[in-house]
Amino acid sequence: MKVETQSLAEIKRFQEQQLEVQLSYLQANSPYYKSAFAKHKVEVEKIITLEDLMKLPTTNKEDFSNHNFDFLCVPKTKIIDYSTTSGTTGSPVTIALTENDLQRLAYNEEQSFICAEGKPTDVYQLMLTLDRQFMAGMAYYLGIRKLSAAAVRVGPISPQMQWENILRFKPNAIVAVPSFILKLIDYAEANGIDFNGSGIERAICIGEPVRQADLSANTLAKRIQEKWKIKLFSTYASTEMQTAFTECEHGMGGHHNPELLIVEILDDEAKQLSAGEFGEVTITSLGIEGMPMLRYRTGDICCYYDEPCSCGRNAIRLSPVVGRKNQMIKFKGTTIFPPSIYDALSAVAEVKDYLIEITKNDLGTDEIQIHIALAGSLDSAEQKIKTSLQSKLRVTPSLNFVSAQHLQSMRPAESRKPLMIVFR
Repeated sequence: MKVETQSLAEIKRFQEQQLEVQLSYLQANSPYYKSAFAKHKVEVEKIITLEDLMKLPTTNKEDFSNHNFDFLCVPKTKIIDYSTTSGTTGSPVTIALTENDLQRLAYNEEQSFICAEGKPTDVYQLMLTLDRQFMAGMAYYLGIRKLSAAAVRVGPISPQMQWENILRFKPNAIVAVPSFILKLIDYAEANGIDFNGSGIERAICIGEPVRQADLSANTLAKRIQEKWKIKLFSTYASTEMQTAFTECEHGMGGHHNPELLIVEILDDEAKQLSAGEFGEVTITSLGIEGMPMLRYRTGDICCYYDEPCSCGRNAIRLSPVVGRKNQMIKFKGTTIFPPSIYDALSAVAEVKDYLIEITKNDLGTDEIQIHIALAGSLDSAEQKIKTSLQSKLRVTPSLNFVSAQHLQSMRPAESRKPLMIVFR
């Protein structure tokens, strides 16, 4: 029986057994955690229940960056892959993986695809990079192989080339950034391609949310599905956790694989929050050899749901990420997280592309300037954008309208993810 379909009590019992194994492994093999245990006078043999995790210190991105290879638990001769984080919220850090870690990664993504109605007869078109030490692309490819499905590895190329491959190989599913799906629709409409007759049934959405905090479809998802009648499956993952949360057909949050991670939602004082309360996603990895994490604070703000899902899985589910802890913006007395701005801009069809720039003024408070490339005239779009921003945020940031080429030049060329916000 799969762990996620067992009762919450049985899942807890299983995780506590695995936690004991993980703590012993860290005590024996991790230079970083051995030092942390000694510093905080932790006796790992006394950490027995999940509630006992509160007795352990947390770790964050800064710790991982400053002591990167002190987290390594195996000789370097056992490492067969080096991945790096994207650097979206700081300097990139390295994740070293063993053969067993890659097998775990493949299992994780296989389960994610299965959760999103995946089956061995599927053909997935992968619209993300598999190079530049990007773990996600490799993970999806490994998961497709483990599922015994087929992969069309086109990468992040132009809509024209994407459609050439779709029409040639007839995939029934895509893995893509949601905003790029809109570009696929635009290209298809401009070139007479029947996208609803293309055979694409599902999209595994990465990098951007397609749901709001209440789990309803956000503006981006609505714009896609108003035209393209495909199922959208939201995902959440990070390189450090080497695990993904993927929603099922019921769309009620990203499913947790309890055999791979212990999840806590913590407040600012590192206290565990209850179901439905928003806090920082904090993970303890299970089954990782190379660089396992213990109470690692991801910086992502979510809540969890603990009632059973209609799909038969009983493990908790995570909400969409409503923001990142270090990307909270205070603007004119209003607290704003970037996803709210994304949703407001996605509601305006004339917005072709944008980049949000956050700076500090002379008083030390946040200023927001949004650089926007339009697909229509300025006269018709500007008021729509201001109205949408005011409706979603209750404030209106400064707008700067630029060409698509100029906007692209403002982004770092080496970025692996679609960069929508920069903090200066």
